[in-house]
Amino acid sequence: MRITPQHSLGLVIDLQDRLFPHIDDHDGLAQRTSILIQGLRALSVPLVVTEQYVKGLGSTVPQIAEALGDFNALEKMTFSCCGDSTIEGTVMGSGRHTIIVCGIEAHVCVMQSVIDLLSQGNTVIVVEDCISSRKANDKKVAVERMRSAGAVITTYESILFELCRVSGTETFKTISRLVK
Repeated sequence: MRITPQHSLGLVIDLQDRLFPHIDDHDGLAQRTSILIQGLRALSVPLVVTEQYVKGLGSTVPQIAEALGDFNALEKMTFSCCGDSTIEGTVMGSGRHTIIVCGIEAHVCVMQSVIDLLSQGNTVIVVEDCISSRKANDKKVAVERMRSAGAVITTYESILFELCRVSGTETFKTISRLVK
């Protein structure tokens, strides 16, 4: 199975400012996720951004918001993105059934969203180095569960070059600059 930009959608889950400082390796996570988002944008992969309970957890962290550019976050109260009819409708209505997932927390909102997206027949790509939790072990166990449920586990560099497919193009040059 090859992953292509034409069939892919990026799902950026709950990277919010009040929880983010408590996340394991949050600085590295912000840097890697920013690169992933910029790369997906360069590849014209549409992005859906969610925020969990904004009143309590705040807005998308500035570094991620900057990488996203002009975006409208969809607020949710459910842990799974598929538990919210607006978000689920946006994702499923996109006509893209390869969902590239990043965000927090790996063992709660990310994992529940991934399991629900898989149950709806989507191919779900979990970008392992662009997800995290407060505790490293929670992330580790969540990745194992998502893999056993059928998710494809990858890294941001791997997925960006797979989506790029060929070298020598302007998009390739953009991706290469981002990952260096």
